[in-house]
Amino acid sequence: MELGMKLCGFDLVAWRGFIYAIFILNFVFCCQLILLQPLVAATDGKPGDSAALFERVSQSIKVKRYSEALAELNAAIEADPTLSEAYWHRASLLRQLCRYEESEESYKKFLKMKPGNSAAEKELSQLHQALNALDSANNLFDSGDFTKALEYIEKVVLVFSPACSKAKLLKARSLIATKDYSSAISETGYILKEDEDNLEALLLRGRAYYYLADHDVATRHYQKGLRLDPEHGELKKAYFGLKNLLKKTKSAEDNASKGKLRLAVEEYKAALAFDPNHSAHNVHLHLGLCKVLVKLGRGKDAVTSCTEVLEIDGDLVEALVQRGEAKLLVEDWEGAVADLKSAAEKSPQDMNIREALMRAERSLKLSQRKDWYKILGVSKTASMSEIKKAYKKLALQWHPDKNVDNSEEAEAKFREIAAAYEILGDEENRTRYDSGEDIDEMGMGSGGAGFNPFGGGGQQFTFHFEGGFPGGFGGFHF
Repeated sequence: MELGMKLCGFDLVAWRGFIYAIFILNFVFCCQLILLQPLVAATDGKPGDSAALFERVSQSIKVKRYSEALAELNAAIEADPTLSEAYWHRASLLRQLCRYEESEESYKKFLKMKPGNSAAEKELSQLHQALNALDSANNLFDSGDFTKALEYIEKVVLVFSPACSKAKLLKARSLIATKDYSSAISETGYILKEDEDNLEALLLRGRAYYYLADHDVATRHYQKGLRLDPEHGELKKAYFGLKNLLKKTKSAEDNASKGKLRLAVEEYKAALAFDPNHSAHNVHLHLGLCKVLVKLGRGKDAVTSCTEVLEIDGDLVEALVQRGEAKLLVEDWEGAVADLKSAAEKSPQDMNIREALMRAERSLKLSQRKDWYKILGVSKTASMSEIKKAYKKLALQWHPDKNVDNSEEAEAKFREIAAAYEILGDEENRTRYDSGEDIDEMGMGSGGAGFNPFGGGGQQFTFHFEGGFPGGFGGFHF
């Protein structure tokens, strides 16, 4: 009797446990049905739920939440592998992300379920166009044809794959290569809005700011990237390269300001060697170097440095002024006047430039005078007796009576020699000439009314030397 009661009690407990387990399993099954309802709606004859799924996917794509959209489509396909529209949506999304192999696979699965669908076939064709265009753009970039690479990216790849981060980064690299730094900043800005930790976008955006000489902003981009990945090779190279460039530049400027000009020259050259393509910064380095070289009197080197500046920025007034000063050092009077005149036109209120231009014009005018010392073959420090001796020797050499076979050349030489002696053989005239005063050659000599060794109008002229010519000639009559 007691054993029977125990058996009955055991059966009652077991029976209750069994009922409880059935209840739990039924509850779990109901929950699963509720949670999976949106994904499997299309399989139970409820097209409205399927439309809601694709609407959610569409909204996620619009706000660039591609991962969420893809996750929903994958879940729907896993729940119902016969949901053909999900394959098509997934294929389209993967194409936009330029995940071309996965996209092609989804298109083929959709077309297997819905053969002959013209819209899907057209999108698959667009996928192949985008894939080929991206390959072409990469090849063109590697070969150095950056402009053509940009055409492929913009006109094909980003038309059919607008969310392709690989194409956007390649576009940014191409824009930097074509020196369109502002556009590169905009392009990488869009990428960083979607993914603020994109290391390549941070590198490229920093590089664009670097080439615009906005070094502080460039540094911040490099530093952010290195905080995310301290061992990133390109970011480290860019960051420490910029630090060294700025350090060398400051050293050059400090030495120049302290008057350590030769050391400054070496520092400027070292800074310029860092990156020959950094035009926005190198223009200031070349100008600083030119100014130091002018102070050192190294005119030829200074002209070269200032020309480098003007090839980068042809309107930089200070570079025109410095090159004008450098050209004065190398006695390129006309070049100096041209540069300083251009600078004066660009900055008409600057009196220092006007004074420099006046000096250059005066030097040019003096350079265009005849060098009477050179004509007589004497130095500028020659004594009066040396001048007189040189004159007599040349007058005898070029006297027309002694040059009957080349009388025209001899007469011209003789006139020039006589004019030189009239200026240099007179203390007052020589002083005026040496001071740079404008002496009228036609009035003082060289065949003018004031002096003509051959006379005019058929009138005879007798030219005498004091003491006569060597050899007993007392005078020559014409």
